[in-house]
Amino acid sequence: MRPMDSPTSISATFDRRAWPMDGRLDYWQAPDRWPLRRYRLGDGTRGRMLLLNGRGDMIEKYLEVIQHWAGRGWAVTAFDWRGQGGSGRLTEDSMTGHIEDFGQWIADLDAFAAEWRAEGNGPTAMVAHSMGGHLMLRALAEGMAAPDAAVAVAPMLGVHSAPLPQWLAVGIAELMCRLGFAGRQAWTQQEESERQKQMRRKRLTHDPARYADELWWRDHSREIALGPPSWNWVRQALASTRALEENDALDRLAVPLLILAARDDALVSTPVIRRIAARIPHAELHVYGPEAAHEILRELDPVRLDALARIDAFLDENAR
Repeated sequence: MRPMDSPTSISATFDRRAWPMDGRLDYWQAPDRWPLRRYRLGDGTRGRMLLLNGRGDMIEKYLEVIQHWAGRGWAVTAFDWRGQGGSGRLTEDSMTGHIEDFGQWIADLDAFAAEWRAEGNGPTAMVAHSMGGHLMLRALAEGMAAPDAAVAVAPMLGVHSAPLPQWLAVGIAELMCRLGFAGRQAWTQQEESERQKQMRRKRLTHDPARYADELWWRDHSREIALGPPSWNWVRQALASTRALEENDALDRLAVPLLILAARDDALVSTPVIRRIAARIPHAELHVYGPEAAHEILRELDPVRLDALARIDAFLDENAR
């Protein structure tokens, strides 16, 4: 599959620090009554799309791409995972990204997707970033009804633990949880100096403007801000990614799947992405070089627009 001509950038006219006027922001209740913040935009003449964000993310970071797909006729739905963004917290420290079990997120996704799927007819697509990509593929492997097409962008199929070997990272996380630190932050996230901000930004994107947008939203809506993950999140992430790679259901997935990855991703393991992509029957993989960091959809326009073109061409071919 070759990308179509790159879509025109809307960055010159779209205000990334404001909600689009015609969208709807509300809350959806999980089966246990936990409220998940939800956003919807678009008329759905092309179909319906579910957007799944990554660890520590909030809907606001993806308003630009939501607007892009809504402009192409998709009815786009996005939500914040339990415990992050505008969907509450699971520890007393509001800056700690915590979960007791990744299975809780799978249950939330199963229930949310079932209701989303029942809302209308027509083509359906899921687009998932990082941790969202892991959860989407795990849910599909565990029997969630598949959309017509799925896209995973820098999916967290393996956690980048360097310089520690994976076995040592697992052991440390297990030990810290046994010592009673399961709900504590696994590391600090210093962003007080410009140098510290630039170090974090380079792991995420080459685009200083879009990175500044994230900091703006966090500063102006402190209730959605989130810091490092808990030790239990680390333990769960290592266990869940390992279990998914060992799940032979991946070899039987029937959904057309596009995977976009970055060769030099500092957060997720691109070698694991390559291994898993090779096993999935209808998977297509494109790996960017040094021009891309982890947040491919929030990169500088040469990468971001190319990624959007690849996704749009893939959905035009497979979600009809």
